[in-house]
Amino acid sequence: MASMLTRLGLSGMKQSARLLPVLSATAEKSLASHFRALSSAAQAEAKPSSPHPLPPPPPSAKAASMVINSVLFGSLAAAGLFSYALFNSEMPENGRLVPAASPAAKDYNTVREAIADILDAPPATKDYNTVRGAIADILDVEGYDDGSYGPLLVRLAWHSAGSWDKATCTGGSNGATMRFSPECEFSANAGLARARVLSRVYGDLWTLAGAVAVEEMGGPHIPWAPGRVDKPDGSHCPPDGRLPDALKGSPHLREIFGRMGFDDKEIVALSGAHALGRCHTDRSGFVNAWTNAPTTFSNLYFKELMENKWTKKKWSGPLQYEDKSKTLMMLPTDMALVSTYAKDEELFFNDFAAAFGKLLAFGAPQPEGGIPAAA
Repeated sequence: MASMLTRLGLSGMKQSARLLPVLSATAEKSLASHFRALSSAAQAEAKPSSPHPLPPPPPSAKAASMVINSVLFGSLAAAGLFSYALFNSEMPENGRLVPAASPAAKDYNTVREAIADILDAPPATKDYNTVRGAIADILDVEGYDDGSYGPLLVRLAWHSAGSWDKATCTGGSNGATMRFSPECEFSANAGLARARVLSRVYGDLWTLAGAVAVEEMGGPHIPWAPGRVDKPDGSHCPPDGRLPDALKGSPHLREIFGRMGFDDKEIVALSGAHALGRCHTDRSGFVNAWTNAPTTFSNLYFKELMENKWTKKKWSGPLQYEDKSKTLMMLPTDMALVSTYAKDEELFFNDFAAAFGKLLAFGAPQPEGGIPAAA
């Protein structure tokens, strides 16, 4: 397996999402009407045209005053609306995932409550196929990052399970402890608050949402089983530092993944999740996507990695690499990988499904002989 990795690495999947503030249609119409009126008033001050037009006279004091006041108060109004949208986009634990003015918010919150009702039901009556369908229905969102919550949900599932320690049977997806401090404040989990509000039931849903997102974006079927029990408080949070650091080398990566029980082949397969999503400077510190199709699960990440030409990005941020277009990126740990997955997507899909399914099960109650439940 050592030949799979040269300088070995895998990022902590820190590509976070931004929620772009959007003015409501009513606000846009109001501002447009306001500036049309301003234009009409200014034109009323102008003299009729003549066969020999002269340079336009300076505006009257009245027109100038109208322009200044309108621009001033119009700017304040726009700034106020922008700020409202912006701060309503950073949602609290039990908030909405999109601004309240958006029609998608109503649909999302209706689905959210429907999911919660299903998952609150007795085990024998839980309809997970319906939950899968509900998750699929909320993935595509126009105006959000690259148009899908899918990559964010994959990252949430990954990080909720990736804290597993097989030696102590702590961490993992059981308990959904990322709801609480200090885990929700770990730098590796920056930007995930807006994905953690899927339902009143967390551990099972976070991991199922990640599996469904992979499948809906064109990836393989991910093995998944229910049974996680949400912990009541932050006393069960794992310590910080259990997720991979994109700037560290192979000893760190093998320590991180070895602690969970992964070998080199599985580390490379899991890194293929970088086919999805992008990095953001206000979250991980890095910027841009790994591929030109960040909402499609494929082996394109490996094709870009192995076949594109990469140079160090010249900027004030952390070390990363960029291609000739300067629109795609690779992390230092990505550059350490060597894989045949660029030539064999079917092999990649099979290996990823097995490794990701194994990851999602860490810490969850298992049948006899399986992975033990988290302490």
